Amino acid sequence: MVREQYTTTTPGTSLERPKNEYIYKIGIYGWRKRCLYLFVLLLLIILVVNFSLTIWILKVMWFSPTGMGHLRVTKEGLRLEGESEFLFPLYAKEIHSRVDSSLLLQSTHNVTVNARNSNGEVTGRLNVGPKMVEFHSQQFQINSKDGKPLFTVDENEVVIGTDKLRVTGPEGALFEHSVETPLVKAEAFKQLR
Repeated sequence: MVREQYTTTTPGTSLERPKNEYIYKIGIYGWRKRCLYLFVLLLLIILVVNFSLTIWILKVMWFSPTGMGHLRVTKEGLRLEGESEFLFPLYAKEIHSRVDSSLLLQSTHNVTVNARNSNGEVTGRLNVGPKMVEFHSQQFQINSKDGKPLFTVDENEVVIGTDKLRVTGPEGALFEHSVETPLVKAEAFKQLR
């Protein structure tokens, strides 16, 4: 068993030093100490690189306490300013433009707007393509600024709600069945045929 020896000397006394075979060095020495320092240095380098990359990502993505880039978080919801590109479908309850500018939707193929019910089924679809505008719904209606229906279409009938209907085509209007109207009138100084 190893016995620890403490020597205290007072001036004028002479004591022998203990032999080295019973004295142990306390701590880490040699290659273990170098490995420990290398490990601590490696951890410090990883910490600095990680911190630098985090700062770089925050700067590149324009993170701020109010949002990220042109995307701001407000009390009313999200506010996106400038031009944005969506790679996947965008679902929103409302989309508004700024007061002083119009809302512009662009696509290389077409722009499709779907209306869905509470079950997620499509109840109405507006598809604006390069050659045609399609509308799929039970009824299509165009209103005036006052809210008066100008043009209404459903499966059974087409209603034109204006006071006057004017056909300007070179062939006029062609009706395959009967037409009922209170007045048929030609333009001034032209014959009615």
